[in-house]
Amino acid sequence: MTPAQLRAFAAIVRLGSAKEAAAELGVSEAAISSHTAALRKELDDQLYRRAGSGLCFTPGGLRLATRAIELLGLQDQTKQEVMAAGSGHRILRLAATSLFAEYAAPGLIELFKTRADDLEVELSVHPGADLDSLLLSRSADVTVCSRPEATDVRLQSRAFLKYQLVVVVAAGHPLANLRCHPQTLAKQPWLLGPSAADPNEQTATLLSRFAVPPENQRIFQSHAAAMAETLDGRGVGAMPEFRAQSALQAGRLCRVSTVGGAIAGIWTATRLAPTGTPAVADELIRFITTPRAIQAMLTGSGANVGRFRPSVHVTLWS
Repeated sequence: MTPAQLRAFAAIVRLGSAKEAAAELGVSEAAISSHTAALRKELDDQLYRRAGSGLCFTPGGLRLATRAIELLGLQDQTKQEVMAAGSGHRILRLAATSLFAEYAAPGLIELFKTRADDLEVELSVHPGADLDSLLLSRSADVTVCSRPEATDVRLQSRAFLKYQLVVVVAAGHPLANLRCHPQTLAKQPWLLGPSAADPNEQTATLLSRFAVPPENQRIFQSHAAAMAETLDGRGVGAMPEFRAQSALQAGRLCRVSTVGGAIAGIWTATRLAPTGTPAVADELIRFITTPRAIQAMLTGSGANVGRFRPSVHVTLWS
């Protein structure tokens, strides 16, 4: 089996069509057919056949699809590790949902990087539903999101930080210091970061709790931009309480007094089982629960209301 053959088969499984696989990979359909034929001959398995509704995969074909993704991911990981070793650097690929990436990850990464001069951390932002597949395909070393521990036996999780997402308004907003009915909040413009569009995030749960209609939701590219608009008194915002604390104490923000105006969450770090993860991922998993790491996440340079740009570069992969 060659990487080209595995890549072609993985694309067929993902797209459900050899024609679309060829288009995505930039090769001819004949090349895709040749790769598939070679795999069928080597493995002595038909892998898939055409059916009325598309492609029907054999049990062996489904198993190969899983292994193909893992092998291709391992190949990419090996390339990165060899290149990093050659340049004298280790690379940790951290994938997280937007709320953690913007509010807590900067402080964690800054402190973690001080442990070694040869360490680089790549932070990328993804929907929560995509994180397990990133680990299984070895496109990420560690993931962080707000959810219970992973149930897949190939993954190991560790919960490390509880937080509360609170509903806030600027001090001069009409709802400041008032007791509000939930229906009143539903009629307000909500100024939100990208976590509002992810059903796995607590922000989306909060919107559902108040039945906020889509026309009252303004979703910005960052939580910092949404909070800047909230501070200008343009609507209702939501942010982790630990990040809002300084502005609440200074009187620039007010928590909205209403039933259900806060929702609890817990961030969980996940990796592949120890035999399949790089050593630097193990280091982060051990470090992330320490008091120093927790303090860095709570008080470090996140996107707080006095500083609207995270100090750690975030790459948007999706």
